[in-house]
Amino acid sequence: MSISLILACLWAILANVLAMLPSKDNHWRRAYLLIALGVPILGYVTYENGPWLGLLVLVAGMSVLRWPVRYLLAWLRGRVSGA
Repeated sequence: MSISLILACLWAILANVLAMLPSKDNHWRRAYLLIALGVPILGYVTYENGPWLGLLVLVAGMSVLRWPVRYLLAWLRGRVSGA
């Protein structure tokens, strides 16, 4: 197993532990931290293991951070439609 996949698994464990802890801001600060850590790890996984495994890790990360992804998609739709 490569170092990048170990880092991705550690990121997933960290995300799950952070999700279990109570939060006053609905976990948004933790989501920003996870995004900031996850993007370089995603690039590293893609670089070391190829685009298919990188895509798989991206989908796994998006399933963990589904609310930020939903808000991003809604924001992009608003920008495209001009509303």
